[in-house]
Amino acid sequence: MKKLIAIVLLCCASTVTFAQAAPQGGNPQRMERMVQQLQSRFANANTTHDGKLTKDQAAAGMPMVAKHFDEIDTQKAGYITLPQIEAFMQERGAAH
Repeated sequence: MKKLIAIVLLCCASTVTFAQAAPQGGNPQRMERMVQQLQSRFANANTTHDGKLTKDQAAAGMPMVAKHFDEIDTQKAGYITLPQIEAFMQERGAAH
């Protein structure tokens, strides 16, 4: 139950993070779909349901994330979290 609550809170925080990062005049419905898709793909790839993706889990469920795994895993912990993926995506979006 604690894991479920933690995951729900993580997803809510992720939604707020993406909503705040949305460009002014952007399509809020599109942003919400992107957030939901990311959360869903992360949850499906996270087969251990611990809020962490290993490189193997990312490769199996989120190949683009796996491709950039080492860049996302800035702490070199051997796993990445949804907020780390979001931060990477925001950085990449700002750079392009």
